[in-house]
Amino acid sequence: MPAAFKSLLLTAILGISGALIARSLGLPAPFLVGPAALVTLGSLSGLKLRVPMRLRDLAFLSVGLSMGAGVTPQVIAAAWAWPASFLMLITMSALLLFIVFIMLRRLFAYDAMTALLGACPGHLSYVLSLAAGVKSDLVSVGVVQSVRVLALTLLVPLFVEMSGTAPSEPVLVLKQISLPVLVLMALPAFALGLLLQKWRVPAALLVGGMLISSGLHVSGLVEGAIPAWLQLPVYIVLGSMIGARFSGVRLADLSRAALAGSAVTLVAGVVSVAAALLVSLWLGIPLAAALIAFAPGGLETMAAMAVILHADPAYVGTHHIVRLVFLSFLMPAMIAWVRHR
Repeated sequence: MPAAFKSLLLTAILGISGALIARSLGLPAPFLVGPAALVTLGSLSGLKLRVPMRLRDLAFLSVGLSMGAGVTPQVIAAAWAWPASFLMLITMSALLLFIVFIMLRRLFAYDAMTALLGACPGHLSYVLSLAAGVKSDLVSVGVVQSVRVLALTLLVPLFVEMSGTAPSEPVLVLKQISLPVLVLMALPAFALGLLLQKWRVPAALLVGGMLISSGLHVSGLVEGAIPAWLQLPVYIVLGSMIGARFSGVRLADLSRAALAGSAVTLVAGVVSVAAALLVSLWLGIPLAAALIAFAPGGLETMAAMAVILHADPAYVGTHHIVRLVFLSFLMPAMIAWVRHR
């Protein structure tokens, strides 16, 4: 059996097992949380686990299509209040970057470049690409960022459920899209995603799926939600992808970086919850949607979480995209500033 296939099969077994265990325990978002937790444990125990790039891309595309299904004329009308929310998000992201940068420098004694990259509130793949091209501790940056993504994936649904702000059912119950219509949606969405990738758009396939699905749903050409038989495996893939990021990381490398990542998550959680509460009270945004939108986790997992927890996927998705675009411009400028110092 080829090593790559064996690694994929083992990842699938752990991901599915984690989902079933989390569901049996009654955990929130079990098909996302369970695989993330169990695959992480497998990775840290020394197993070689992986999620193929093409499978990951298809999962991102599916999440984008799911998000677009929630974009209705009513949502578009409500979006007039969102610019103020976007401004709060950008302010929070810049403040969080500054606070965590100082913390990683002074409390954990990281060099300035490593601290800056570890402090970035999101955009993991982009940050790791930047880290590979500058003089920094790549392993520490990867661990700090991965701990943040994992912790927020595990904690955000629990926090939302404990707050009692997530609807028990979707705000708008949609019939499921038939398979032929789904394929006809996915093909142009995939093509658009590939085009956006060439233009270096963050989360290109997810954005492509969201744009095509949103346009078709708003125009009335398509009605309905992505079928559950497709969504549940996609959540397992996303959760497994988070856990597989720890594959190959030695326990010896984890001590300081894991502690730093936990501290980063704590600070990020406090700041983002405060911002979400303020936006919810100020603009009347449902607290569940604001909490997920302002949590600096992975775009794909937070978008999937919005669908799972019946929060407004359009509000959540657009906020995470705005955050990634903002960080795409901010981080190169900050790297230049650190180099100048």
